[in-house]
Amino acid sequence: MQQFTVPQFIDVEAKIIGPITVRQFIIMLAGVIVGAISYKLFDFALFITVIIFSLIIIGLFGFIKINGRPFHFFILNIIQTIKRHRLRVWRNDLLSVHINYEKDETAKEKEFFQPPPKRHTTSKLAELSLIVDTGGAYRGEENKDNIEIKSV
Repeated sequence: MQQFTVPQFIDVEAKIIGPITVRQFIIMLAGVIVGAISYKLFDFALFITVIIFSLIIIGLFGFIKINGRPFHFFILNIIQTIKRHRLRVWRNDLLSVHINYEKDETAKEKEFFQPPPKRHTTSKLAELSLIVDTGGAYRGEENKDNIEIKSV
């Protein structure tokens, strides 16, 4: 059988510059672009406001982890939770199955009670494999009382 190496630590992101991952680098690059655009478009007071706001967003989405998951997964989970219905109701009506109550009791018992499938024990499996291996020459123990039947 051929040996294969199993990859480990597949949930660890690749680091590109020191401890910074590709995702963090792209988020920081987007923040720098937003800062450069805001420097060209706005006056100094609004520029400082935009930079502080973008630094907070970059810090949250780039470096904060909640329960070991990145922050954007946390935000997505909040949005999904808000969109869900608050009240869950169990509807007991059957849509596609109609029950016929006029059946007799034995039919109901047969419908709901099914005996578990027969399982072969290890000795029975060994006996079956011996029958298969010998091509049917070995007949097996056909009776359970261990009474030998000899042919004359």
